[in-house]
Amino acid sequence: MTSLRTLPWPGQDSAARNPRIRPGGDQGPAGSRARLSRPLAFAAIAAIALLFTATSAAPSPLYVVYQQEWGFSATMLTVIFGVYAIGLIGALLTLGALSDHVGRRPVLGLAIGLEAAALVLFLLAADVPVLLLARFVQGVATGAAITTLGAALVDLNPPHAPGRARLINSIVPTTGLALGSLGSGALIQFAPAPTRLVYALLLAGMAAAAVAVAVMPETAARRPGAVASLAPRLAVPARVRAEFYALVPITVSCWALGGLFFSLGPSDAASLFGLTSHLIGGLVVTLLCGAGAVTTFAVRRWPAGRILTMGAVVFIAGTAVLLGGVQAGSAGLAGAGTLVAGVGFGACFLGSFGALSQMAGPGERSELFAVGYVIAYLSLSLPTVLAGLASTSFGLRSTTLGYGAAVSVLGLVALGAQRVTARRAGVSGPVS
Repeated sequence: MTSLRTLPWPGQDSAARNPRIRPGGDQGPAGSRARLSRPLAFAAIAAIALLFTATSAAPSPLYVVYQQEWGFSATMLTVIFGVYAIGLIGALLTLGALSDHVGRRPVLGLAIGLEAAALVLFLLAADVPVLLLARFVQGVATGAAITTLGAALVDLNPPHAPGRARLINSIVPTTGLALGSLGSGALIQFAPAPTRLVYALLLAGMAAAAVAVAVMPETAARRPGAVASLAPRLAVPARVRAEFYALVPITVSCWALGGLFFSLGPSDAASLFGLTSHLIGGLVVTLLCGAGAVTTFAVRRWPAGRILTMGAVVFIAGTAVLLGGVQAGSAGLAGAGTLVAGVGFGACFLGSFGALSQMAGPGERSELFAVGYVIAYLSLSLPTVLAGLASTSFGLRSTTLGYGAAVSVLGLVALGAQRVTARRAGVSGPVS
C-alpha cells in the first residue's frame, strides 16, 4: 500500500508539467532579478496562504454581531455564508489553471486585489446586501489564490527538503481556519470597533502580501492557452469512478459539519449554552479546525486507507459526543465532542484528497481535484443553508440535533463504502 505523505492542493504538480520553468532562477517579466530570494519567497508564499485561509474564517465569529445589529434570521446568516462557497467554486473552476499560462505573480496579484476589495466592503458594510457582496468577492479571491499558492510553493520548494511544500499545503487550510476564527473572536471580545478592526488588520496583511508578491521571483513561464484554461473542466476517469464515489459520503459528511460550525457554530454556543463571549464563538471553529490541523500533521505518513477509516470512525464518535452535549445542554461535553470530531475532520480532509492524488493518472490530477473541491464546498454551503431554513421553523437545538444525526449516518455510509472498495481492491484501504 502506498504511504500518504502530505496533501497536495489542486495545481501543485503544475511545475513538474511545465518544462519551461527554470528551477534555479527568476522569471520576472523582463528577465530581471527579483529582490526576494527563493527561500524567502517560499516562506512568504506559505505566510500568504495562511493569511488567505485565516481571512476566510474571520467573519464567522462576527455573524452573531451582525445578526444582533441588523436583525436578520438564521436563514439569511447561512445564505451569507453560502455565497462565499459559490464564489470560491466558480473561481476554482475558471481560474484554477490560469497561473500555468500567465504566471504565478499576476494571478496572485489579482487574488490579493480582490481580497483587499472584499475587506474594504466588510469595513463599509452597514446592511446585508453589502455583506453578501463582500463574502462573494472573498470567495472568488480565495478560489483564485489557493491553487496558485499551492503551485508556487511546489515551484519554490527547496531541493534539500523535497516534501516541504506538500507538508505546508496539507496543514495550512485547517491551521488558517483555526487561527482566523480564534483571532477574530479575541478581537471582537477584547478590542474596540468589533466589526471593523479585524478587517483593517487583515487589509494591512494583504498590503504586505502584495509587496511580497511584487518582489518575489516568477516561477512559471508564460505559455499559450490562457483563455482556453478559463473553461470549467470537471472529469472523473471511468477506471476510478467506483473508488471516487466511495469517497463522496465522507467528504460530504465532514465538510457539511464544518459548514455548520463556520456559519451557525457561534450562534449555537450563545443560544444553546448561554456562552455569549465572542472569544468562545471563535473557539468553536478553532476546536474543530485546530484538532484537524494537528491530526493532519500527525498522520501524514499513514496509508490513505488507514487515514480514511480512522477518520470516519473518530468523526462519527466525536459527532455522537457533540450531539450528546447539545441534548444535555452541556457545553463541556459538546466541546469535547467537537475536539474529537475535529480529529476525524482533519484525517478525512487529508485522506480523501490524498486518495484522489493516488488514483489520478498523469494529467488527471487537476481535474479530479477540481471535482473533489466542488463536492467539498457544495457540502460546506448547501446543507448549512437548509439548516438555516430549518432553524427558523424548528429552532437551533432541534436543527443541530437533526443535522448532526444526518452527518453521522453519512459517516456510517462512508465506512461501508470504504469496506466495499477495500474488498474489491483486495487491500485494506481504498487505494494501493
